Amino acid sequence: MDRLLSTEEAARRLGVKVSTLYAYVSRGLLTSQRDPERRGSLFDLADLEALAARSRGGRQTATRLATVTTAVTQLDLERGPLYRGRPATELAARARFEDVAELLWETGGEDGDWTAPSLGRCALTHTFDRMRWALVLCGATDPLRSDTRPESVARTARRITAALTDVVGPAPPAEPAQASVAARLSARLAPAAATVPAAAVNAALVLLADHELATSTLAVRVAASVRADPYDALLAGLATLAGPLHGGASQQAYELLVMAERDGAAPALDHALRETGRAPGFGHTVYKNGDPRFPALLALAEPLLGDERRALVHEMIALAAAHDIPQANCDLALAALSWGTGMPPDSGRTLFAVARIAGWAAHYMEELGERPLRFRARAVYSA
Repeated sequence: MDRLLSTEEAARRLGVKVSTLYAYVSRGLLTSQRDPERRGSLFDLADLEALAARSRGGRQTATRLATVTTAVTQLDLERGPLYRGRPATELAARARFEDVAELLWETGGEDGDWTAPSLGRCALTHTFDRMRWALVLCGATDPLRSDTRPESVARTARRITAALTDVVGPAPPAEPAQASVAARLSARLAPAAATVPAAAVNAALVLLADHELATSTLAVRVAASVRADPYDALLAGLATLAGPLHGGASQQAYELLVMAERDGAAPALDHALRETGRAPGFGHTVYKNGDPRFPALLALAEPLLGDERRALVHEMIALAAAHDIPQANCDLALAALSWGTGMPPDSGRTLFAVARIAGWAAHYMEELGERPLRFRARAVYSA
């Protein structure tokens, strides 16, 4: 049976506005059918691919890289990311991050080894630098790093996830040998003489595990298309995620909350708009009516905030809404979780990086099934 896409997915697939999509229908270039479950229309993926193929090379699609068909994650505007058809918001409430990763990798629920390899002592002090170091060393110490069989890639991803987790900070004296990734991260991110609930960290990891063709995921798929080994491909993803507009966005939202607590919500938001032209933690390129991951994660962060901080977060949200600023996204909830528990300002990016290894590995495996070297952008020369 052909796959049917929602109106929003079809428009994104073609790289056009919804109004343009319906113009194609009115001109007879596409056919649609009524969506029986919600308002809107459904479009056949094969028809969309055929239209894209006919227009390829023309002005409209001159800069298309490739059409990527994926079964890993679907973005639903109301429910958020669906991992292999299962809503991430529901999985975050009841599933371990490790089990969600195995779902993305389609290992059949294998109880794999999530133990970090012994990498020695790292002299680097910045958390993200230590994570890069750990990923590189994982590859350097793997004698069969080029093994791209699915079971081997899953094994590699577990190894990397554990290594990135363990270099975040020192292990507590009584850490269980088989502690979960969430529990290990909680212990390493917790401030002195405090605790960070592993359940909240686990939910954050699940919600951030994948987000379809995010920029860092595309970087991994490009590396996979030239048949880079899993370590190099995931390093490409980690490098892309490091940017302040991607994995580092939650740190900017964290700084916004710190400033709001010191100076007030309005001065802090005004300062951010003056300095960057945008409000950190608000707006999303996909979720125009609100990021479904935000309420799921904020509900876990709120009990960890004091009354004053909880009220400040809601004041910030209300202030943004009153001035038509786009709705809050998961970066604000992630920042609230880090800020409210005393975790370091860059904790959001740390959680993001560990979580996204799961999605990147799934996309890496999927891309190996496509023809190599298929990503080639068109350049328009301008003297």
